[in-house]
Amino acid sequence: MTSAGHDQRQAILQAATRLFASLGYDGTAPSQIADAAGVDIATVNAQFGSKREVYLAVMERAYEGGRDMIETIVTEFSPWTPADVPRIIHVLADRHLDFCIANPEVPALWIHRSLSDAQDITELECRYARPMLVQVRDIVRPAVEAGYIDPDGDIESTLIATIWCAQGFCGGGLLDEEGTRHGPDDPAALRRFRRHMHLLLDRMMAPSG
Repeated sequence: MTSAGHDQRQAILQAATRLFASLGYDGTAPSQIADAAGVDIATVNAQFGSKREVYLAVMERAYEGGRDMIETIVTEFSPWTPADVPRIIHVLADRHLDFCIANPEVPALWIHRSLSDAQDITELECRYARPMLVQVRDIVRPAVEAGYIDPDGDIESTLIATIWCAQGFCGGGLLDEEGTRHGPDDPAALRRFRRHMHLLLDRMMAPSG
């Protein structure tokens, strides 16, 4: 691929990511992607083939960012013992929150999917969301077996709830007494939410008794 072709592809991906995150897949027309990228429809089709293929490329790139984050943490802590896992979970939660703040379009893309966007594209949860969930679950499992995490708890539900919390905070923030929203751009609100997220994880994972 030529340098110009690579630049066009990246511009299309960036424009499509913004539009899909804002309007959803179903609400975005190919012509909007072309206009936002500063190219024509023929260029979009030459680079990807269809809106569906653009969407798949956008979701793959979003997945790669999350995958790389997990792999970086695994490398940083390796080798670890089961006793390290509760701390690893805190770091994972923090990095996921930071990732959502730095890449707000990624949680927005998945929120649209939870609202039945792109219903005809059904494979993304199995291709991207499920493998990352299983990867983290497998990191946690030795700590459960060693008694550092409640064996009666539902680890997958805990992980999913943590993801929802981060997405909700990034999208809606915290309300003060006047009803004003304070999101990730407010350092005090961010510190408050991060502390709460850690406490929530500790209480959900703490061994009973």
